[in-house]
Amino acid sequence: MPRPLAIIIPCRNEERYIGRCLDSVLANDYDHRLLDIVVVDGMSTDRTREIVAEYARKYPCVRLLDNPDKIKPTALNLGIANTSADVVMRIDAHSLYDTQYIPILVEGLYKHDCDNIGGIRETEPGDTVWSRAIAHAISHPFSVGNALYRTGVTGDEPREVDTVFCGCYRRRVFERIGLFNEKLIRTQDREFNERLRAIGGKIILVPQARCSYFPRTPWSTYCKWNYQGSYWLYYASRFTDTKMKSWRNLLPAGFVLWHILALIMAFTAPVLAAVMAAPIVFYWMLNAFVSVKTAMAENAWTMAPALMLLFATTHYGYGLGALHGGLAALWQGKDVANCSPERIPEFVRKAA
Repeated sequence: MPRPLAIIIPCRNEERYIGRCLDSVLANDYDHRLLDIVVVDGMSTDRTREIVAEYARKYPCVRLLDNPDKIKPTALNLGIANTSADVVMRIDAHSLYDTQYIPILVEGLYKHDCDNIGGIRETEPGDTVWSRAIAHAISHPFSVGNALYRTGVTGDEPREVDTVFCGCYRRRVFERIGLFNEKLIRTQDREFNERLRAIGGKIILVPQARCSYFPRTPWSTYCKWNYQGSYWLYYASRFTDTKMKSWRNLLPAGFVLWHILALIMAFTAPVLAAVMAAPIVFYWMLNAFVSVKTAMAENAWTMAPALMLLFATTHYGYGLGALHGGLAALWQGKDVANCSPERIPEFVRKAA
């Protein structure tokens, strides 16, 4: 049975995608009279607000909210506070959604008696070799580990996971554990889901619900996106006691730390440095193998060098960001009661 649904779409400067995103949401097989679609805009400076206003005039279920703080957790909390439906779904403005995405998740939320539910995020490749390589880099197990909503799953059976893309929640969840942590510019969804799991909450991945994500393709943006994600995962320990790191988050940090130790040994113990170099050589051999194999599957040999660069960017960038965030958190100490944004480097303060 269809239920009243609040859809929250945080965005800022998304003029290229917000219209298509809204079209895909409105095209879902769901009664518009039950929808409350709230676009929470971070004071966009392009045509985003104008585009959303046009949709709001055409569709009574669409409205625009201002987010002066311009960060995602604040946008989510504003959307939750300004809606009343028992089901709350987050939508990413940089994505398009299958026509059954919404009904599958809303039905699944009650069918599986869970607290948060999500689907598979398929990365939409662009027209160039580079953009196709980006699509593989953010969805390949060699790059992202066991994040199933990114890599996809075998079969159609729903399964319990630690996190999902965006998410669809029962409102009671926010009443039980609170809202998103506004001190976390990134990783706020991960922290929220870990809080949810800590009290016995259940998060379900439903493979039939699918959306298409359009990645940002410049290499500099990709580097910053990776660095910021890991920085905030580790730096978050300043602002929350929630445990968020898994093996897939620890490996890159250990990988980069190993490089640093091997470099030090090269000047102090050359024989030991040669031994420590073996795993590094193995990594690059594995990187080359995975890159060539993926390129061959795409019948695009020229993609292999791009994939090698992007896989390395993912691992090294994530590892460096993790070390930076962890050391910054240790140096600055706990600040659970009061966030001091002026102490956060500009590089990791602004969204990529």
